[in-house]
Amino acid sequence: MAEAPNVLVIAGLDPSGGAGLVADVRVCELHGCRPLAVATALTEQTTQGLRAVNPVDPAMVREQLIALLSDIELAAVKIGMLGSVAMAEMVAEALAMTAAPVVWDPVARASHGATALTDDELGAAAGVLGASCALVTPNADEACALTGFGKHGPIDSVRGAIGVASVLRDQRDVAAVLVKGGHWGDAEAIDVLVAPAGVVELAGPRIAGGSVHGTGCALSTAIACELARGATLEGACRAAKAFVAARIAAPVRPGRGRAAIV
Repeated sequence: MAEAPNVLVIAGLDPSGGAGLVADVRVCELHGCRPLAVATALTEQTTQGLRAVNPVDPAMVREQLIALLSDIELAAVKIGMLGSVAMAEMVAEALAMTAAPVVWDPVARASHGATALTDDELGAAAGVLGASCALVTPNADEACALTGFGKHGPIDSVRGAIGVASVLRDQRDVAAVLVKGGHWGDAEAIDVLVAPAGVVELAGPRIAGGSVHGTGCALSTAIACELARGATLEGACRAAKAFVAARIAAPVRPGRGRAAIV
C-alpha cells in the first residue's frame, strides 16, 4: 500500500476541536493523508465561543518548521491562524524550504469571539506570505481586509468576488484566490476561483440548519489534501466544497454551543 501523503498544518489550537489544528488533523485523516502540525497559538475556546488567543513565539514556530522541513517531504501545506505579522514572516521564511503547494485560510476574525488580526495586519501578512501560496481562501470580509476593498462596501455578488480576488492576486502576488460565497446568493452558495487558468464559479446548494463551526478550516485543509493526492486546483476546490457541504448537512455536537463540522 502506498504511503499516505504528508500534509503540514500550521494553525491555532482550538481545545474544543471544532476548528484549528485538531479539526484539521481529522480532515487530513478523512482524506487519507498523514497530518503534521505546528501550533501558532493556544486559544481559550469552547463550542460557545473564543475567549482569548495566546500566541506562540514566532521564532519557535520557525525553528519547528525548519526542523520538520529538513526531515520530512511534504505533499501540501495548509496555513490557518497566524496571529501576527511576525508569525507570517517566520512562516514564509521557513516555507521557502519546500516546493509543496501552500493553501492559506487567512483568518481575520473568529465567527464567535476575539479578533485574530486587524485589517492592516492581515494585509501586511499577505504582503510577506502571498508569494508562497498556491491558493488563498478568504471569505468576503477577509478578502476586503486583504485588499482594502472594505472602504468601498461589502462584497455581495459574484461579480464583486471576482473583482476583489483579481485585485488580491495582483497586489499580493498570489497564484490563485478562492473567495467563499457564504454571503451572497439565495438557494445556492457560489464560491469564486480566480486562477491563472481563468475564473470558475463553484455553485452548491445552500444548506439550512444554522451556523456550523470550522467550515473555513475544513475547506482549506480538504483542498490541501486533494492537492497532495494529485488533484488539479479546480478539482481540489470542487471536491473540498462537496466534502464541506456534506459535513454541514450532518455536523457533530460535542458541547452546549455551536455544532462542529468534524
